[in-house]
Amino acid sequence: MKALTTALNYLTSQLRQIGLFIALIVIVLFFQITTNGITLAPINVSNLIVQNSYILILAVGMVMVIIAGHIDLSVGSVVAFIGAMAGVMISTWHLPWPLAVVLCLVLGALVGAWQGYWIAYFGIPAFIVTLAGMLVFRGAAQIALGNQQISFFPKEFRAIGSGFLPTFGTSGYEPLTLIIGLLASIAIVAGAVRQRLVRRKYDLEDEPIWWFLLKVVFLVLLVMIVTLLLASYNGTPIVLIILGALVVGYTAIMNRSVFGRHIYAIGGNLAAAQLSGVKTKRVTFLLFVNMGVISAIAGLVFTAGLNLASPSAGTGFELDAISAVFIGGAAVTGGIGTVPGAIIGGLIIGVLNNGMSILGVDSDYQLLIKGLVLLAAVAFDVYNKRRSVGV
Repeated sequence: MKALTTALNYLTSQLRQIGLFIALIVIVLFFQITTNGITLAPINVSNLIVQNSYILILAVGMVMVIIAGHIDLSVGSVVAFIGAMAGVMISTWHLPWPLAVVLCLVLGALVGAWQGYWIAYFGIPAFIVTLAGMLVFRGAAQIALGNQQISFFPKEFRAIGSGFLPTFGTSGYEPLTLIIGLLASIAIVAGAVRQRLVRRKYDLEDEPIWWFLLKVVFLVLLVMIVTLLLASYNGTPIVLIILGALVVGYTAIMNRSVFGRHIYAIGGNLAAAQLSGVKTKRVTFLLFVNMGVISAIAGLVFTAGLNLASPSAGTGFELDAISAVFIGGAAVTGGIGTVPGAIIGGLIIGVLNNGMSILGVDSDYQLLIKGLVLLAAVAFDVYNKRRSVGV
């Protein structure tokens, strides 16, 4: 009886994390049934990843900004501006596309530095600065393109957003994708075991072994299912490799680096972080520089995948990225959130968009449903906080 009580208490403490995975599974199963199996068809899973990649990329940077207690409303406009500049560099200036990619990433960093300066060192709230940035960089995108569209990029550049890794074999499952999935599964197991051993070393381990094993098995099973679905179609999308590298890299930064701990400290209690010696202005500045680079990556991926640089690109991307972060468990007040959680939140939004589109749901109703899902996620977070403090 005591063991059962302990298990229930631990599950209650992990309710937010558990609920996130359950919500994703329920939504996938619902659309799998209502779309007559189209949702989990290999081609649809591949398209789901490619079509939502730029939102997931933006969510990686946005979760860090929100954990620090800020917001960035300009990312959609920065996506359009970077896409516009990529089009101008490649099609008008005739620069080699790899050089254009590097210059666009540098330009994204400069955009982030511009906004970060006003926020960190001039003291203007991020909401106001990035709201201004939303207008400034949308206008800059329109000026750069002359309110025209640029299309027909080199196929090597287009592969960034819509290409696949080379395939081997002519039938059955694509072997390279299977190898990547296997290596990812091994990395998940090794990383989880390592973190558990570290926590036990410092007497910080409070996770029951049964929950640890269940969580690892679930993650590996999820990775292998996606791997098999991709391997039975065209293989691994290049953008999935880019997204995977960002998730792994930024998860390590947030969990293991001093910079990541400082971000959590600033979002948790700014005054305490300052008294502890955290260089809050510097961290905030670098945070927005990083957001600029992430937005540039998303802009390049979106432009390459669409094979089009348009002044209207990126409209509403900031709302989807922010929604993904909050649905993924980040706290409205800052200090709480994870990169994997933001990815799960982004996938929930992506599956909702995909499933409703397949079912032919009007766009008006799609916005209504997504808004209700976001409200429910934030209300659940507020409810948990009130319950934890007994209010």
